[in-house]
Order: sequence, then structure tokens, then C-alpha cells
Amino acid sequence: MKELVVSLIGNPNTGKTTLFNTLTGSNEHVGNWHGVTVEEKYAFFSFENQKIKLVDLPGIYSLSRLSFEEKVATDYLLANKDNIVVNICDYNNLQRNLYLTLGLIELGCKIIMVVNQIDKKKFRKINLSLIEKQFGIKILEINAQSKEDVEELKKEICNYSFAKPKIDYLKQIDLKESYSLLPKNIKESEKNFYAIKLLEDDEDIKKQFNIKKKFNKADIVASARYDFIDKIMKECASENKKTYGESKLDKIFLNKFLAFPIFLFLLGVVFYLTFFSIGAFLSDGLSYLLNKFITNPFLGFLQNNLGAQSFLYNFFESAIFGGVVSILTFLPQVALLFVFLSILEDSGYLARVAFVFEDILSKVGLSGKSVYTLLMGFGCSTSAILTARNMEDENAKRKTALLTPYMSCSAKFPIYVCLGGAFFGVNNIFVILGLYILGVVVAISMSSIYERTILKSKEQSFILEFPPYKIVNLKQILKVFFQNAKLFLTRVGTLIIAMNVIVWLLGNFSFSFKYIGNSNSETSILQCLGKVLAPIFAPLGFGSWGLVSALIAGLIAKEIIISSIALFNHVDASNIVEFQNSLRNPNSIVNFVGPSSVLSYLVFCLLYFPCLASVGVLYKEIGKKWTIYGVLMQFLVAYFITMFIYNIAKAVELFGALKVVLVLLAILIVVISVLLIVKKIKKKDTCGNCLNCPKNCKKNNK
Repeated sequence: MKELVVSLIGNPNTGKTTLFNTLTGSNEHVGNWHGVTVEEKYAFFSFENQKIKLVDLPGIYSLSRLSFEEKVATDYLLANKDNIVVNICDYNNLQRNLYLTLGLIELGCKIIMVVNQIDKKKFRKINLSLIEKQFGIKILEINAQSKEDVEELKKEICNYSFAKPKIDYLKQIDLKESYSLLPKNIKESEKNFYAIKLLEDDEDIKKQFNIKKKFNKADIVASARYDFIDKIMKECASENKKTYGESKLDKIFLNKFLAFPIFLFLLGVVFYLTFFSIGAFLSDGLSYLLNKFITNPFLGFLQNNLGAQSFLYNFFESAIFGGVVSILTFLPQVALLFVFLSILEDSGYLARVAFVFEDILSKVGLSGKSVYTLLMGFGCSTSAILTARNMEDENAKRKTALLTPYMSCSAKFPIYVCLGGAFFGVNNIFVILGLYILGVVVAISMSSIYERTILKSKEQSFILEFPPYKIVNLKQILKVFFQNAKLFLTRVGTLIIAMNVIVWLLGNFSFSFKYIGNSNSETSILQCLGKVLAPIFAPLGFGSWGLVSALIAGLIAKEIIISSIALFNHVDASNIVEFQNSLRNPNSIVNFVGPSSVLSYLVFCLLYFPCLASVGVLYKEIGKKWTIYGVLMQFLVAYFITMFIYNIAKAVELFGALKVVLVLLAILIVVISVLLIVKKIKKKDTCGNCLNCPKNCKKNNK
């Protein structure tokens, strides 16, 4: 039987990806922001012996092709006109969703309209049967999470019979001139779509048909659609008692005085629960179980049969259990971080955060779309960079992609917890929060510099739809937890084990390929490389070969920094007390001389080179030149910011916080005074009308 292909399309926040997951049994990420589906993705399912390929297109508001998402979706639909199109709409936001539906009708698509009941409470009563007659297309009302409801949709897909939809509202628009300009080989079913695109001055369509005439009638077309939708809704729906997404909570969360403090407070709560409360308890429990039932029995067996000094015992103790098990103990915390971010997102709060940051980011050449990418960077920079591709302005896309690695991804927080905890104790939560904030501040500052120099952005449109606040589904939370746990385990089971073994081999063999082990008779390959590079980092307070070698290993994956340090110090990183004691021991290969040194190292880990996976994605998305530039710039920024912070922290250690603050305040006052004097001198050197003078003349040249 021939494979049936179905396209799934709808506005953002209509439950499109949820329906995709329910139909296919997939686990695609469900989100409220641009770029969650940045290109078409597909999966298969079967119904009544019919194999069906379901293509999930990006969430869009129209077929205007002004944004990356609209271009991807429209181009796919044009190239696959024979597909059945499932157009998903939200019951409580149907009036807005119908604008895209009209675009699909104009395109001549084979439409099945699915009205998703996302919220249990209906804001108004809608006669869907009457709308079905008015539009001339099949309409189903379902809950996208209900497998029973979705069965009806599967049946409708398999038994679909095409009926030409009604588009009477086009009579209000004069299409004669645009019809006459279309090539004769255009299909009858596509003429309305292309004629309307000409009236809207769609540059791609005009270029395709070599038409240069300007129509400037996009507003007329839009008005005709909206008038038709308003007429339909008045006839088929009761009065709307509530605006979609409207909530009294927004008076608090969007308050200009409270918005930022609330965001920082929620971020602090997330970090506390992840690193010190629930997350720490789960990590300690997992560490205990791994050591009792796996590590200790296996190493005990090797010790009894081979001896504690044997090659194999050293290999399994350091390369496998000492590194991998130590990283595994952070599994609960990594998964929890994604869960809390998912809760903030699915509750509708993160969409508000994007709105709050829009004004700030627009001043540095970014938009609210960048907020989504940067926030995703807290999870994984590699996947976050991909979401930047939906930006219509190329420079804004480059900037956002280059700034994303400055965000503190989840792979870095084991470093903060292990190293920071050794010197800052319970105050480490403030250090961690400060590191996350520092990443954001550096990203915004760099964007401001780029905007004023080499990457000036054009004015960007940003359409943001506030989803209603809702209580997150427990099933969805568990799905996010296990999905990210699986990804973490896959990463540990492949990349981290492989890299840990490589680091162990380099650290235990000399250039003559002689096994050294714990002997100091010869220098290992890794030690030689580390000693060559160590002097470069001496001004930053951590010029030991072990710390530098760990940074090199961290280029593959940031988690490896912890396992590498544990390997060099011959300790088990899963035993957090033993690991942290080794960092304070001056006889250890890897140690820190004080809080200023470890703080410097943490800042550098936050800001230095992204992992190789992120570099690969940067290369794919923004090209070779900008990737090389971004990586080198990130290293320089990391180096000088770390040097500054280290010297300030060292001064605080030596002279006390109060004296350092007073000195910095004095320097700031001197700098401001000098700038004011220079400004005053420049002002005196110009005539009073220079601001209005076309030549901006100098006083002595009048």
C-alpha cells in the first residue's frame, strides 16, 4: 500500500508538537517559543494497515514568508501539494488561528482542521459545525493529549476525501491585474495563492515570475481576511468573555519594578533546589548506590586477584569508575535543572520573561527571539544555537549564535558544585548564581559592542503570544526528567567514557609509550603538554599543568574537567569530601591556593571555548569565518575578564573587601571626572548651533 504523507501545521502554542507526539509516539520537545520546531521533522505511524508519514512543520501565523519559520513551512507546502494538511487550532484562540487557515485554503491544500481543547475552561461557545459549512472543510474537536480523540483523526486521515473549500471573501479583492501577470502554466488551484502573493509584494514570488511591479496591497488583503473571520465568529460563536492568555498574575510578573527581582528569585530557587536541596540529596543517594553495588565490589575483586598497583586496577579505578561514576552522580541534578526550566516554560512564565527582556535586548541589537535561544543555552549550547536560525536578520542571527556559548550550560554546573563547594561551602549558591548572571551580562555587553561595530542589526519584528498560565502536567514533568536522564546517560556512555580513557592514557604514558602509573620517574605526555601551556594561565591564578590539561580535555565536554582533575589527584570524584580535600591539599597535582584562585578558574570555565559539538553547529549555522572569530574572541574575553576578577578577588583576600571597594570607587570617580572635563572642553570648542548645523562646524572655523 502506498505511503500516505500528512503535513502538520498551526500557530505556536496550539498544541502542534503535542499532537505530533500523540500521533507518532515520539518525544519531541514541547515549547512556547520560536525555534522549537525550526525545520520540518517527521515520524511514522500506522492505522488500519496504512503507513502514514507525519511531517511537523514550524509554528507560524501566516504564509507570508517574512520569517525563517514561515519560509520553511510555505516552501514545503508548495513543494508537496498532494499532502493532506492537518491544521491545528486552539479552541480558545480560534479567531486568531483562522488567519493561517485562510492562507492554506488560498493555497488549495487538502485540509483537515483540528480544534484542540488545551484549556479545560472554554472562554466562549463556538458552533464548529457551522464553521465547517462556512469554510467547506472537515473540522474535528479533540484534546491533543488524548489517544482516544486522536484515533478519530487517524480515521479521518485514512478516509480523507477532498472537497474544494469556500473562499468567497476573495470577491472583495481585485485580483484581475495580478491574475494577468501569472504564467499560463500555473495550476488552477494555485492561482489564488500566487495572485494574492503578488498583491502582498512577496519578493520571492515576484522574483520567481520576474515581476517588478509594486502593488502595495498587503493591507487590503489582510483586511479582507480579518473581516471574513470577524463575520464568521459573530455568526458562529458567543461573545468572548476573556482575552486569550490574559491573567491578573501579569500585574505582578510583568510589573516594571518587580519583574526582574522575581525572575532572579525564581532562578535562585531553581538553583537551590537543583544544587543544594533535592538535587544534592538525590546525587548523594545515587553516589552511595553506585559505590556500594558497583564500584567497590568490582575494584575489590580486581585488588584481590591482580593487586592494587596493577595496570588494570589503575585503569578501572581512575579511567572508568573514578571519572565516569563521578559524572554519573550529577545525573539527578542535570535532569532536575531541565525539569525546572520545563516547568517555568510550560506554566507560561518564560514567554513573559521574553517580553520583559525584549526592551533591553532591542537596545543591543537583539530581539525577544534571542531570549529563547539564550535561555535554552542554560540547558545545552549546541541545541540552543540551532534555534537562532529562525531570525530573519542575518546579523542578529550571527550575534545570537555567537553569544549563546557565554550562557552557563548544564554541563558546567558539576564544575561549580565540586570546585566551588571546596572553598565557599554553603555560600557557593551565591557564587553559582553570580556565574550564571555573569554569563548573561557578558553576552549582553558583547552584543552591545557587536551592534556598534561589525554586526549592526536591522529593525526586527517580534510577535509574542502569551499562553495562559497553567499547572504543569505531572506526566509531562516525568517525561522531561527521563528524557534528559537518557540523553545524559548516552553522553556518559559514549563521549565521556572515551575521552576519560584518552586522558588517562595520556596521563599515564610517557612519549616513549612507557606506562608510568603513580611513578614520578618520567613525565607523562599530558604533563608535558600542560607544562608548555601553563605559563599562559599563571596571571589568572591557576598556572598548574593539571588544571590547564583539564581545560584542554573540557573542550570535548565540560563535565570531563571534573573527572580529569579526579584522575590527576588519584581520587574518586563521587566521594565529594575526598575530592574537595584533594583540591585544598598543596601536595596534590591539582590544587588551588585559595578562594581567589578557584573563583578565577570557575569564571574561566564559564567563558572560555565552547565544546566541540557547539563549534560544529556554529560552523554549520554561521560559517567558517564567523565561527573562528567567535571562538577566538570568546577566549580573549574569558582571559581578560578572568584576570580582572582574579586580581579583584586577590586584593579582597589581602586587604579586605571594604578597602578594595573604596579604591574602586575612587578610581570610578576619577574616570567619571576626567570624562566630564573632556566633554566640557569639547563643548566649549563648538558653536552654540552645532547640533543644528549641517557642517557641524568648529568655532574657530566659522
